[in-house]
Amino acid sequence: MANAAELVVGENSYWMAQISASADIDKAFSDIAGMGATTVRTWGFNEVTSASGTYYNLWNGATATLNTGATGLGKFDYVVSSAKAHGIRLIVTLTNNWSDYGGMDVYVKQILGSADHDYFYSNAQVIAAFKTYVKGFVGRYVNEPGILGWELANEPRCAGSTGTTSGTCTWQTINTWVATMSAYIKSIDSNHLVGLGDEGFGMPQSTDYPYQFTIGTNFTADLAISSIDFGTFHLYPGSWGETSDPVGWGSTWITNHAAIQKSLNKPVILEEFGVTSSQQSTYQTWLSTVVSSGLSGWLIWQAGSVLSTGETAQDGYAIYPTDPTYGTLLTEANALKARG
Repeated sequence: MANAAELVVGENSYWMAQISASADIDKAFSDIAGMGATTVRTWGFNEVTSASGTYYNLWNGATATLNTGATGLGKFDYVVSSAKAHGIRLIVTLTNNWSDYGGMDVYVKQILGSADHDYFYSNAQVIAAFKTYVKGFVGRYVNEPGILGWELANEPRCAGSTGTTSGTCTWQTINTWVATMSAYIKSIDSNHLVGLGDEGFGMPQSTDYPYQFTIGTNFTADLAISSIDFGTFHLYPGSWGETSDPVGWGSTWITNHAAIQKSLNKPVILEEFGVTSSQQSTYQTWLSTVVSSGLSGWLIWQAGSVLSTGETAQDGYAIYPTDPTYGTLLTEANALKARG
């Protein structure tokens, strides 16, 4: 997907920078590479009000200080170098819609004293603070070939973890923010791709919940923005109430996004997907659909490794190298690479 042409195959590993030992980071990337991965998506954010673990922004009142030391960007430097050593490039997501690792609500609370999640997209002070963070993080890696691309946010929606909003947010609100922030990243870094990191909501082909525009995104309009280089979508039919035929529903979801990829002539990747049962057969079907539809790639949620400290995070979706599904993913990775 480099220069909008390189295929993406790999896994999500949001926790990579939170691993303490360098040898364990290396082990995790080795396990991912063994699955045939070319790409890993990971978090480039952790907003905290007291220093703990690996963090990037330390807030004191309305002011955030970027952590460039060994527990901050210095640690992320090692993540990048280990990825490169294992033949992997990174897609780095710069904030979170959800409260895990801080995310958007920390900006809104610290700067405005508000719980209204959507002010992250519309308040000038908050946008300025996020730009400051982006400039510090992205600016460090402008000439880094180990970065494939930047993402503005993980799963942006009008509402976050608490559900509290101003009541005025629409897909146009987020679309305007996407245009502003993606252009800003391009002004700092013209060497890397920029994507949104959304779930792919807001499409006209159905009235099912994930196709609705009221959640806060419009997949086609967001992808059409000139400073957005690639599209993203996620796939969790169980979590979205699509339970009558989750496998078939998922395949249609894939082909509908592939159609928009073709119409806009921009690469689109299935960058998160997961089920907690019948994983092997479900993923075989979905990833075969990725190949046949012409979609530009996939990243499973999520990678799993056994490190010196034990297993990495298991939320019911993680695939460890000993899991039979790991071999299925390797087969499907090779099939996508063979398609080209």
